[in-house]
Amino acid sequence: MTSYPSQAALLKKYDVPTPRYTSYPTVPYWDTQSFTTERWTKALRRTFHETNTEKGISIYIHLPFCESLCTYCACSTRITKNHKIEIPYIQALLKEWDHYKYIFREKPVVRELHLGGGTPTFFSPQNLRWMISYLLEDVELHNDFEMSFEGHPNNTTYEHLQTLHELGATRVSFGVQDLDEKVQRTIHRIQPFENLQQVTEQARAIGYESVSFDLIYGLPFQTPFTVSDTIEKVLTLKPDRISFYSYAHVPWLRPGQRNYETSDLPSHALKRHLYEIGRHLLRKADYADVGMDHFSLRHDSLFKAYVSGKLHRNFMGYTTTNTELLIGLGASAISDAKYAYAQNEKKVEEYLGAIQHNASAIVKGHIHSDEDLLVKQCILQISCQGELSRELMMQVVDANILNTLTEMEKEGILFLYEEGGLKVTTAGEPFIRNICRVFDKRMNEEDNNRVIFSKAI
Repeated sequence: MTSYPSQAALLKKYDVPTPRYTSYPTVPYWDTQSFTTERWTKALRRTFHETNTEKGISIYIHLPFCESLCTYCACSTRITKNHKIEIPYIQALLKEWDHYKYIFREKPVVRELHLGGGTPTFFSPQNLRWMISYLLEDVELHNDFEMSFEGHPNNTTYEHLQTLHELGATRVSFGVQDLDEKVQRTIHRIQPFENLQQVTEQARAIGYESVSFDLIYGLPFQTPFTVSDTIEKVLTLKPDRISFYSYAHVPWLRPGQRNYETSDLPSHALKRHLYEIGRHLLRKADYADVGMDHFSLRHDSLFKAYVSGKLHRNFMGYTTTNTELLIGLGASAISDAKYAYAQNEKKVEEYLGAIQHNASAIVKGHIHSDEDLLVKQCILQISCQGELSRELMMQVVDANILNTLTEMEKEGILFLYEEGGLKVTTAGEPFIRNICRVFDKRMNEEDNNRVIFSKAI
């Protein structure tokens, strides 16, 4: 009988700084020297003409505004109570979108539209209607068009839900994070369970097909009891999807996280235990594991995409719309044109100024090499399907990669097929990021000690 290392031993070994792999190469390793606006435009047009008619394109709109700072947050946000910013920001978004349409020179087929933040429901329903109506005015909607948005349980009104549903939204994701009062006070995100219950019931009454919740483990002052209590309360509302994310403690990047001490956080071993508690309760309630950090009921389109091999992952996270062109609009938004990435100015003022003068706010990007494209496909297969085909693996594997994978097989993390290819085991699911990292030739062991990424687990 094979004897595998203990979970504690694996956790100690693999809980090292590791990218979340919503892209490859990850942003810190972009070769910006090779990036030019001309090369980006060429890649953009190439991908558009290759994929627009059949697959369509995705649009991600970054609405970064929040009225107060949630101190755990590592997203690009702008804290303000000044709602007068809504109109000039939307005007800039629409001008940026017009610029992209000019580059395409053909009518885009929109397959997916997602509003992320920040807090998209910071914007009034009226302004959201104006923005989305304009964006979709001169486009063709794909037969499988999907629109979704992120909502804050405290400020998502019935009018928000009704307006966005009328415009085409069929899925909403609510940021829950944790329902314990002490944890909420510490991370500066007070939201009573009653608010979450109300918006969930309203969304379902209006006709939303999928309601998802975002939860986080590893937050300050979380305990097995508080996490169990949060999960059990959440299960009473039966969301269609649940994202159960690892808290990324990066105070060197997000000063708000300095509002509590590192000693307030669960230890590495306890943090992993919190995840296992949540995972056990979710699986017991008939939620299925989907990729990394995600759980879904079996009727939901996320689970169906997973079992059919159509699950995709990009800068928005997991998606059921396997498009190859993602246009990011707004401050800090990133676009993925299959052969290249491009990112906008991060700060709102700089973004608005750049759009006003140039109709574009791109400040950096990356042009993929042939090897980048291969590794990107490997990481997508592993993170979306939990396996890697022989065809892809044979194109990227070398002695170092094979040795590491063989060691992981001995640890029970994955299974290597004799003819080539691999499959992640059930025990290896918590270590999918580490498996992806094996193929990331841009990282090396020195990166274990660099403060770029949060811990893998």
